[in-house]
Formats: sequence, C-alpha cells, structure tokens
Amino acid sequence: MTEAPTPASIRADHPEPLWIQAVNLIKDQLGTGALKPGSRLPPERELCERLGISRVTLRKALSTLVEEGILSASHGRGWYVAPSATAREWPNSLESFTETARRMGLAPSSTVLRQEVVPANLDEAEQLSIAPGTPLFVLERVRLLNGVPTALDLTQIPAELVPGFADLDFRAGSLYEHIAAAGLDLAKANATIEAREADADLAARLQLEEGKPVLVMRQLVLSSVDRPLFSSMVSYRGDRYRLRTFFLRMGGMGGSVPPSRGLR
Repeated sequence: MTEAPTPASIRADHPEPLWIQAVNLIKDQLGTGALKPGSRLPPERELCERLGISRVTLRKALSTLVEEGILSASHGRGWYVAPSATAREWPNSLESFTETARRMGLAPSSTVLRQEVVPANLDEAEQLSIAPGTPLFVLERVRLLNGVPTALDLTQIPAELVPGFADLDFRAGSLYEHIAAAGLDLAKANATIEAREADADLAARLQLEEGKPVLVMRQLVLSSVDRPLFSSMVSYRGDRYRLRTFFLRMGGMGGSVPPSRGLR
C-alpha cells in the first residue's frame, strides 16, 4: 500500500480550496515517484486523518483525479493509481504514436504482427482512391508504452508510395518518420472514433479481459491537395486512452473545437 500525502501540505488558510490542494498534492507525489502506478491508496478514513480534510472534500479530489485518468476507482476495493497515470493531453495535430509517447516521456515500442504487401480489396481501394488489386503495404502492430500493450494498430499504404517498407524494422522505428523520409506530404487527416467491446482476439493482443471497452479510431491521412495517402485503424485500451473536447459557439452557429487526445 502506498504512503499517503502528508497533512502539512494542506493548509486551511491557503487561497485554493482544500480539494484542489489535495489534487495538486497527489499529482506532486506522482511526479516525485512517491506514488507508484498501479498501487492502492490507503483507506479514505486514513487519508482524511492524514490530510486533515473531510471525506466529502477527499472524494471530490479523488473523483477529479479519476476524471483526469490519474486514479482509478474499484468498487469495494478502493482507489488506485492508474497503470500509466499521464494527465497530459495530445495536441490537435497530426502526430504519430511514437512522437506523442516520446514527447510525454514514455518509451514506445511495437510488436509486429503483419508486414507485407497484398492486393487491395474493393473497400480498401475505394477508401484510398486506387484501383482494386493495387499492391498495398500492410503493417499491423501491437503498440506498447513502457512495455505495456496499449493499442492494436493496422495501417495500409499504397505500396508504390513506400517502396522497400516491407523490409524495414518497425519494432522501434516510427512509421511517420519513415513516411516523411519517403517524401510524402502528410498534411491532415479525417478520423472517427467509436467505443466497442474487445473480442477474444483483441483482448489477447492487448492483455485485456474479453468484453472490456476499447476505443477504435479510423483515420484517413491526406496530402495538402487531399490525395489519400494511407488509412489506419487503431484500437486503444479504454483504460489507457481518453478523448476530451469542448464546444465553442461562433457567430450564433454551433461550432466545435477539434478534440484533444490523451493517454491515461
């Protein structure tokens, strides 16, 4: 069981509310390594005594940290530090899994399941605006962060755009970096995200229980002149990925700001 934060850090005369002080204190403890990912916090009564705050205040702080993906709650078992408690968000930019992970101080790696060239079927050809049967480079990987399976990534690219990719090592390298080196103009992407239950195969790949939630993102990456370059489908563990957005009303018409993405 992890040691609780010390009560000396919570001050009743501080301008910030007690629950915000508690939130910030727990975040500081994570930053220093005093709280370890996956560890269980002490019981609420003990935390209240140590911090000198009420259970209502404590629960508000803990619930806020759950919403941010820093803690998780297990009914009847208590509060836990999330396995990879990272509260920082991904930007609204076209950024690869590897780039995001490195920027967040995490170690990305991959287990390659498929790496081959196959003919495009009708659906794939339509999505990529190519003729059926056109050779496609297919790359399927389990993406890991600090050695923990986080996502299953399937990418398809017309093989003529990426000659030699079937022979590259994608266990540690970034696909986006190789694509950029090939001279492709990655400008923007259309993406859809939906929630699903993990089937037996996906659960095994991501080391989940069958039926657990996953977030599936389908993406079509385009050039600056709207030429389809490649498609991808990435299935993220629901306990390690979150989507946060806000809406802005502009000129009397409803408008939304593109969502930000984050690893829990």
